[in-house]
Amino acid sequence: MAIPLIGAFQADNALLAAGLAIATGEDRDAALCALETLPGVPGRLERIGRDDDRLVFVDYAHKPEALEAVLETVRAAIPGRLVVVFGCGGDRDRGKRPLMGEIATARADVVIVTDDNPRSEPPAAIRAEILAAAPGAREIGDRAEAISTAIALLRRGDALVVAGKGHETGQIIGDRTFPFSDAVAIAAALES
Repeated sequence: MAIPLIGAFQADNALLAAGLAIATGEDRDAALCALETLPGVPGRLERIGRDDDRLVFVDYAHKPEALEAVLETVRAAIPGRLVVVFGCGGDRDRGKRPLMGEIATARADVVIVTDDNPRSEPPAAIRAEILAAAPGAREIGDRAEAISTAIALLRRGDALVVAGKGHETGQIIGDRTFPFSDAVAIAAALES
């Protein structure tokens, strides 16, 4: 049996779900076979596209420990380079920004720092706080452009993680929310 999700935590969750289904009367073989077609949870290490040579994932990781976990999980599953695109939200915990920059540069081969719901803060100031602790990282404020640039860098065996927004469908700038989805931006970049 093969589960179409990566990471030990996803395998654990899938097996737990199958175990619960079996414990409540579901046929054992049916429950285990269902694991082979699991779609996963939107925005949680969600694979976008079907290019087997270049893996692209969206993940909601917006805290240091979550970013570290997702990067370690993907790193263990690929033979090539790990590319990450991420930013930090405005009007939120400023102390995590340098931590996330450190984690990204320690765990990924290519780091692109971008905007992620800057809210009332100047986006460039948020990026600067991340970049101060992320030597060698690239800065591309426009999130769609950052994603497109990252996809263009991918080679056979590489993987991209776009982190921070996950399932969200908007980018908060000031007091307005503009339509934006990492998954949609990735799909568009993969098609071009």
